[in-house]
Amino acid sequence: MSSFADRVLKLVAEPSYKPRTIKALSRWFKIDPDDYAAFRAEVKGLVKEGKLDVARDKTLTRVDTAGTIIGLFRRSSKGFGFVRPHGVNAKADQIYIAPESAGDASSGDEVAVKILKKARRDGMNDEGKIVQIVARATSGFVGTYYEEGESSYVKVDGTTFHGPIYVGDPGAKGAKPGDKVAIEIVRYPTPYQEGEGVVSEILGVRGAPGVDTLTVIRAFNIPDVFDDSVLDEARQQAKHFHEDDVAGRLDHRGVLTVTIDPATARDFDDAISLERDEKGFWTLGVHIADVSHFVEPNSELDHVARKRGTSVYLPDRVVPMLPEIISNSLASLQAGHTRYTVSAFLEFNDDGVLTSKRFARSAIRVDHRFAYEQAFEVMKNPEGEHEGVAPEVVNMVVNMLSLAMTLRRRRFTRGALELSLPEVEIKLDDQGKVAGAHLASHDESHQVIEEFMLAANEAVASYLSEQHVGFLRRVHPDPEEHKLAEFAEFVRSLGIPLDLPQSRFELQKVLDETKGKPEEYAVHYGLLRSLKQAVYSPEPETHYALASDDYCHFTSPIRRYPDLQVHRQLTTLLAGKKPRSNMDELAVLAESCNRTERRAEAAERELVRVKMLMYMESKIGESFHAIVVGVEDFGLFCRLVELPVEGLIHVTSLADDFYYLEAGTHTLVGRRSGVRHRLGDRIEIRVAHVDVDRRQLDLVLATTPLSKTRTPARKHYYESTPASRSPKPPRAEAEANASPRPRRPGVNNKKKAKPKGTKKPKRRRPS
Repeated sequence: MSSFADRVLKLVAEPSYKPRTIKALSRWFKIDPDDYAAFRAEVKGLVKEGKLDVARDKTLTRVDTAGTIIGLFRRSSKGFGFVRPHGVNAKADQIYIAPESAGDASSGDEVAVKILKKARRDGMNDEGKIVQIVARATSGFVGTYYEEGESSYVKVDGTTFHGPIYVGDPGAKGAKPGDKVAIEIVRYPTPYQEGEGVVSEILGVRGAPGVDTLTVIRAFNIPDVFDDSVLDEARQQAKHFHEDDVAGRLDHRGVLTVTIDPATARDFDDAISLERDEKGFWTLGVHIADVSHFVEPNSELDHVARKRGTSVYLPDRVVPMLPEIISNSLASLQAGHTRYTVSAFLEFNDDGVLTSKRFARSAIRVDHRFAYEQAFEVMKNPEGEHEGVAPEVVNMVVNMLSLAMTLRRRRFTRGALELSLPEVEIKLDDQGKVAGAHLASHDESHQVIEEFMLAANEAVASYLSEQHVGFLRRVHPDPEEHKLAEFAEFVRSLGIPLDLPQSRFELQKVLDETKGKPEEYAVHYGLLRSLKQAVYSPEPETHYALASDDYCHFTSPIRRYPDLQVHRQLTTLLAGKKPRSNMDELAVLAESCNRTERRAEAAERELVRVKMLMYMESKIGESFHAIVVGVEDFGLFCRLVELPVEGLIHVTSLADDFYYLEAGTHTLVGRRSGVRHRLGDRIEIRVAHVDVDRRQLDLVLATTPLSKTRTPARKHYYESTPASRSPKPPRAEAEANASPRPRRPGVNNKKKAKPKGTKKPKRRRPS
């Protein structure tokens, strides 16, 4: 934004400002006659962008935000977008924003919207205009650098911006065409003016090893370097730590203890001990790294951990919350080393009922480190030969399985839910490129650790509640009834009975019935979309999916800041002191931790998709089996069976007929032929097109010749995940729900040319 626009906006925002015309404003600012044309153009631009209002007498005022609706904006690559008001999830309640009404808002911005037109009928959206940017999602973006004439531009990854961003003269910061770069936006693009930015960092040549990872790290603004002051503090902690010093701690080093983690794990949060007395009572010890010993409140380490909120686990690297001196050494529960822990000792009877709980600051020495695969082999075959595993360790692992399965049965008996949505595990070669991929397993070895961690988290949460101590809970609000009703209608359309969707037992029955079937992913993902998101909160709310009245995160303080906060409250109690419990401060901390958690999850998903799409570039034309996991009026979302990646069969590639959406049964139906493509169907597809930068994978039916496809027709529907894809604008949606004539062979079905006067304005180099 130029100095003219800045000065005008600053003036109209002053309380003493009196409405003036453009001419009067030019006199007020003493604009030189030679500059008046530029001044007038910029002020009119502010009006077009919705930053100034024009009265009937042509005077200019600040935009009135009274009566506006606040929400999050999502722009499509076609320029139009939708605002989802806070607290609203349904597509029908989102507000359609035409390109000329979006101003310079970009995807993710929090905006204020005024309603221009109310929806005329069901299935359409209200139409509005963005009148204010309340908060920018970010000013930093990444993309591919290129040059055009004597100017340079960056094509930003994804569909955030409709066009490229101008970044100055060629060779800015030494960038070369094809480089991936990070940019800072100086002026956001509007329908009337292109965007402008500056190159802040050159990430590397597109496709070079590691560049994709660095691109995602910068795109999500994830801090990946520790300041020297933080590293110095970590080194000081290492100097003061001595393994022989266990004063003031419960010495548990002589008790048999094991860890079970992924084979590639570098930091170890938790260890397990288990004993059983002659009466049949179990004593489970869940020993968690005592990170609070090394990270003191308000220290440099604490500030950086709180800012990061969580470690970020990417396919080829970890961006840790704490320096590796602590996360991979001092606090990590490495086998054969004395380590400080906070232990939860939980006593259960033979039926898995918790009979007592106690906690202590302790010291342990892990006797055996298991990878999940090794532990599973012991559990499957306890009588077999297991190299390097002592008989007493085998016996304890078998007992761990027995207790964990008892706890698991009790958890489902009380109404807990278990969704089968395994994560994608990708295998990388030496260059960081995908060599293969599969869905992560979730066998009994994983379930044992999961049950013990859940038990410890619940025990700590209930203890802190009993002591009336404020702490960061992990809460999962009950779902809205209409969302469950919609889910019930969906599963009934698949022929699965569900009479009481409010019952967790009925929901779990549906989940169990669909396991291993083609519709499994669609049903489990459908229920996930019907549920609210689990969050951190200081409020005493329940956890719906776990059917738990008190729950928190206690077991991963190396990689999650909320766990560290819980440790501090617990250890303060153990020291005989009353912890500080300021609910306002906890609420602020909860919001920060929720934000960093969502950022980390989004970055992890994004990089997995980028790497999978790069892998799929070599698979164009190849056939795969797939399952239809989503049905929209514009096409079928399919998940490949052989590779865990999702793509879209756009309706325009189904050239044998004209297809319409039968919403009640989640089916695309051919009007002439009656051919049906339904959610959960197994089909054979071929890879038609891959666009890594736009995060798109286009598929076609295996019977469709690739030369007949028209992949660019659907680009603006790709908005990350099915749950967040934008619906069609009101007019387009109405047309899609109407009954147009079927597509006929030999007939020109192309849209009519746009009337004159609708062409886009010419791009001009900004001054």
